[in-house]
Amino acid sequence: MSDSGPEHSRQTVAAQYRFPHGQLGHLTPDEEEALKNFKALCVEKGLYEPSNHDDALLLRFLRARRFHIQDAFTQFKETEEWRIENEIDALYKTIDLEQYDEARRLYPQWTGRRDRNGVPVYVFEVKHLNSKNMSAYEKSAVKTHAKVNGDAKTPQRLLRLFALYENLTRFVMPLCTALTDREYPMTPITQTNNIVDISGVSLRMFWNLRAHMQDASTLATAHYPETLGCIFIIGAPSFFPTVWGWIKRWFDPITTSKIFILSQHDMKATLGSFIDPANLPKKYGGELDFEFGQMPILDLATKNGLKWEGSYKDFPHGPIYWTDKGDYIEATAVGSMGDQERREIVCTIKKSSLKNEEANGDTLKPATATSLEVSAEPDLALNGVKASDAVAASHLEPVPLVGVPT
Repeated sequence: MSDSGPEHSRQTVAAQYRFPHGQLGHLTPDEEEALKNFKALCVEKGLYEPSNHDDALLLRFLRARRFHIQDAFTQFKETEEWRIENEIDALYKTIDLEQYDEARRLYPQWTGRRDRNGVPVYVFEVKHLNSKNMSAYEKSAVKTHAKVNGDAKTPQRLLRLFALYENLTRFVMPLCTALTDREYPMTPITQTNNIVDISGVSLRMFWNLRAHMQDASTLATAHYPETLGCIFIIGAPSFFPTVWGWIKRWFDPITTSKIFILSQHDMKATLGSFIDPANLPKKYGGELDFEFGQMPILDLATKNGLKWEGSYKDFPHGPIYWTDKGDYIEATAVGSMGDQERREIVCTIKKSSLKNEEANGDTLKPATATSLEVSAEPDLALNGVKASDAVAASHLEPVPLVGVPT
C-alpha cells in the first residue's frame, strides 16, 4: 500500500482544516483512501483493537501528519507503546481524586458549553500557574497515587496532566458527540476550542514555566495529536512576541499557524462568531456566569438529554468515562479515595436524543464566522495569519501552551 498522503501544501491551514473538513463524513477521496490504508496497516501490525480504537481516533493521527500514512503509523505505534508502558488506562481509573482535582483547578477547564459547531469550549487562565501554586503542585506531584508503575521516564507531575487529557478524550468528546443538536450531527467531536487568558502574567513567570511548558506540550502533541482546535490568546502583554519567539520552536508550522492573538477590541466579535453569547463566559464578552476553577455548567440541551442514575443530578468531580451500549452511552465515575476505588454509574444518554430538538432556545446555531468582518491589528497576527483569517476558519489547531484541557 502507498504511504504517501494527499497533497496539502498549496492549501492554507485555515482552509484545509476548517470544521468539518478532515473529519469523518467530510473527507476527500484521497483522505478516505489514506484512512482505509492506515487502518489496514494498523490491523496488519497488530495495533488496532476495535474496542479501543475507532476511525475518528485514527483520523487524528492522520491529520497531524498531513495524511502521510507511514508518519501517522510511526506516531500511533509510539503512542500505543507509551500508553502500555505508563498504564494510562489504569492511571485514569485509579488516580487519587484529590490529586486529580488539584491538577484540574490549575489547567484548562471545560466550561460545560460548546461552540456553534458543537465543539467543547475550554478556558485557561495562565496566571494561576504562579510560583506559589506551582511550588505546591510540584511537591504534591512528586508521587501520583494510582495503581500503576509507569515507565520511570515520564515525570510524575506530567502523569496527572495525561489523566486530564484522558478526561477530554474519554468523557468530554464522547458526550459532545452524543449531543446531536448541531449542524453536523453525525460528525464525531474530536477537538476543542480554547480561550487562553494570559493577562496578569509577567515575563519572569513565563520564563519560570518554560521547562514545564516544553515538557507538557511536547508529550501532549506526541500522544494526543489533533485534540485541540482553535486557541484564542487573550490579554497578551507587550512582551509576548519575545515569549512567542522561544515557544514556537517547540512545534511544527501547522500547529503554530493555528494560534490567534486577539486584542481587547476584537475579542468579543471574534469569539462571538465561534461561540453563541449564551455559551461564552461573561469575562470574554458573553452571558455565561462561569469562573475559572468551577465545575462545568451544562446547557439545558445537555441536561435534558441525560438520564441520571441513583442520587446523581450532576457530574461528580474526578475521572469519568463513557461506555458504548449500542443506542446509548453510559457514564462511569472512577478514581480512588485512599485505598477505595470508585466505580459508580452516573448517567446515560441516547446517542441521537437531541437531534433537531430545541431546549428553551439553548440549542446550537450554525457558525456564521465566514461572514463576519474583523479588524485586527497587523502585529497581532502570528506566522502570517491574521485574526480575520481565524474567523474565516471555524476550526483550527492550537499550541497547548502549558498544559492540557480537563
